[in-house]
Amino acid sequence: MSQYQQDIQSIENLKAAQGTAWNAISPEYAARMKAQNRFKTGLDIAKYTAGIMRQDMAEYDADSSKYTQSLGCWHGFIGQQKMLAVKKHQGTTSKSYLYLSGWMVAALRSEFGPLPDQSMHEKTSVPALIEELYTFLRQADARELGTLFDQLDAAKANGGDVAAIQAQIDNFETHVVPIVADIDAGFGNEEATYLLAKRMIEAGACCIQIENQVSDAKQCGHQDGKVTVPHEDFLAKINAVRYAFLELGVDDGVIVARTDSLGAGLTQKIPVSQSEGDLAAQYNAFLETNDVNSVDDLGEGDTVMKLDGKLVKPVRLPNGLYKFKEDTGVDRVVLDCITSLQNGADLLWIETEKPHVGQIAEMVNAIREVVPNAKLVYNNSPSFNWTLNFRQQIFDAWSEQGKDTSAYDRNALMSSSYDDSELALEADSKIRTFQADAAREAGIFHHLITLPTYHTAALSTDNLAKGYFGDDGMLAYVKGVQRQEIRQGLACVKHQAMAGSDLGDTHKEYFSGEQALKASGDDNTMNQFDVVA
Repeated sequence: MSQYQQDIQSIENLKAAQGTAWNAISPEYAARMKAQNRFKTGLDIAKYTAGIMRQDMAEYDADSSKYTQSLGCWHGFIGQQKMLAVKKHQGTTSKSYLYLSGWMVAALRSEFGPLPDQSMHEKTSVPALIEELYTFLRQADARELGTLFDQLDAAKANGGDVAAIQAQIDNFETHVVPIVADIDAGFGNEEATYLLAKRMIEAGACCIQIENQVSDAKQCGHQDGKVTVPHEDFLAKINAVRYAFLELGVDDGVIVARTDSLGAGLTQKIPVSQSEGDLAAQYNAFLETNDVNSVDDLGEGDTVMKLDGKLVKPVRLPNGLYKFKEDTGVDRVVLDCITSLQNGADLLWIETEKPHVGQIAEMVNAIREVVPNAKLVYNNSPSFNWTLNFRQQIFDAWSEQGKDTSAYDRNALMSSSYDDSELALEADSKIRTFQADAAREAGIFHHLITLPTYHTAALSTDNLAKGYFGDDGMLAYVKGVQRQEIRQGLACVKHQAMAGSDLGDTHKEYFSGEQALKASGDDNTMNQFDVVA
């Protein structure tokens, strides 16, 4: 017996026990509402999606072609439409996640208005967006199941294939998928990190991404001025997130440890070494220093330390920050990643300055010499100029092969004049296969784009505004938006139904019977879209 049938029987028994008081209650209607609300709390979601993510990680370890993907979503509706589209076009939500970007929260969801990605937004806006995303995904479930229930009723009334529709209900695949949620650098000390992590998990997050920058000096990963913290400080925050998962019963919650060391040349603190070669000593070995031979080599207030048997002073900037040696970023990344995995993290995030499979693979291979199953979450960032980067990569590869590149100006490869050239077509082919190539060659388990829906909203609005306020007038909307919605089968063309009017009508009929005042009658203009496209 299916869960749906079990629920009908269970509620039938409850109804019988109440005598005549529950005469108006339909066990089947109640079972439908229960099916449409499978996840009662955010913790239910976090526990369910953590299991999915762990299974996906194991499948990737066995077969790197089974990588996962996500797009960053800054509103519940955007997340909902994304997952509806994934399910429509791919036939399943498997291996598809949501990403919550701290950048987009800062830019689009702060009460202060648009802010830079510097942890200046309200920390509560992060769990609020997680809850909002899952509210919209649960509504997508309710809406699609409602359609199936309508079809089931019609089949029963008209002698249709009841069993086939019932099978679709019993095997319904939810739109609720894992979310990789950005906690920035923890918004404070380890206790602040723990408190915020709890709120995020309670809202539904099964996976929390945290970075090794200084919390109060946090910068976007693709901007200058990044300052990292010693390993001990970062590991304390990883512990804080793990304790939050365990306290809330999400025992298989996932932690992504992000390192910004590749582009960060500064540290705020010099950690205290307790023994030769410990983590603090390894961190301090990367500091840029000057030898101290006498007190005359010191300025007022200079810091002096013993390093590798010598007395040195670390180079300190006027703002009090200390510099790392040049060209140590890769080695610091590798140490960061190994240390994080050995101390509680599950996945890695290496913030790079360009999308280059070889560069990423070099670091991952070094990490895997110590932790063989190391896996990455990677930012397919809109901060990269993908067109220029890949055209230059092909140009450089051709040059190394001795192929004639005289027809191309390496510094001007972004030009549209190259769009149909052999070089541009090969670059586009590499962009198309980047995710599969990097999953296979560079240990990337999860590919995400942090800010895609920020850019798509801007581009589509620009195109609509150009035409609507120009010569095309209303045709700009009709031809560019509505006609495309109809012909591509977008459910939101019936925006009233997408917002819940049909669900509301169904509930009113459950509650009030024939007295229900419904919105979906003959005069509802949404009926105009019941046409063959």
